[in-house]
Amino acid sequence: MINFLSHPESYGLCKGEVKRIDTHCSVVFLAADRAYKLKRAIRYGDADYTVLAKRRAACASELVVNRRTAPQLYLGVYTICRGPDGTPAFGGSGPLLDYVVVMRRFAQEDLFDHLAETGQLTSNLMQTLGRIIAQFHKRAARRPQHGGGIALQRVIAEHVRALSRHVDLLGEVELAQLNRRLHAALARATPQLNRRRHAGKIRRCHGDLRLANICLWRGRPTLFDAVEFSEAVGSIDVLYDLAFLLMDLCVFGLRASAKALFDAYLKFFPEHEGIMVLPLFLALRASMRTLALADSAQRQPGSTQATKKRAQAQQHLRAAIDFLAPNYEGRRALH
Repeated sequence: MINFLSHPESYGLCKGEVKRIDTHCSVVFLAADRAYKLKRAIRYGDADYTVLAKRRAACASELVVNRRTAPQLYLGVYTICRGPDGTPAFGGSGPLLDYVVVMRRFAQEDLFDHLAETGQLTSNLMQTLGRIIAQFHKRAARRPQHGGGIALQRVIAEHVRALSRHVDLLGEVELAQLNRRLHAALARATPQLNRRRHAGKIRRCHGDLRLANICLWRGRPTLFDAVEFSEAVGSIDVLYDLAFLLMDLCVFGLRASAKALFDAYLKFFPEHEGIMVLPLFLALRASMRTLALADSAQRQPGSTQATKKRAQAQQHLRAAIDFLAPNYEGRRALH
């Protein structure tokens, strides 16, 4: 599949480059004005794409969850079949080989992580993004069967266990400190987390709301690449969803941008006592990135990239611990 999707002739192109982007769960091929996303045949955490039927279901789900926020980007699911000559081809009546999600292509420079790196996240842009996310959360379907203190207890246990695989990189003392602070914060927050679940704050959110999963499409901030593989991972507290983006901005050193975003969000989707659980949400999001970056460092073929990923993992671990410092006060820390 990768060989087939790597050649311009496969897309009916006489010339031109097919650019390949590898992620932990997919391989994306950029050809002309389209992007073709192939699910890796892997099991990774909550994602299981090991058999064709599961990849087909994941592709169909990806369309549904992402057309809520980016209907103009997500065009459909294409089949790849074996042609009469035995080679792969899009469509056809031969044996099914695999599926790809097809999207409109956008410039990589329009991704919000690139905009953050180049100082292009203006206050007006962040306010617009805050309103868009608030409106999305207000429309999102409620999922009261998920969330609450028990759900976060499982998340913390899984991440603490997974992070322990990287003790040599992250440090035994630091991981123990994070573990203590996460469990202490969870104990304090559990009654409030349960009240928020009963109040309808658990919704079918984005689930992976990072800077890298937001782009400018025709001048408008657009959320894409939402979690499609797990209802539990995507059905979370709305502030837990937003916390991923706020954490990203804080780690980038863009607290003013985080404040502009958060203030705009709160005008459209007010929060009161929920602010007090924000440090726990921020710390969990930072710990998730710690794990993803540490895992990625092990997969890098070159020492330069591996060194960069390790440094980023350590930076996110420090942020996770700091978010749970006794003097951290949620919204005030975004000033």
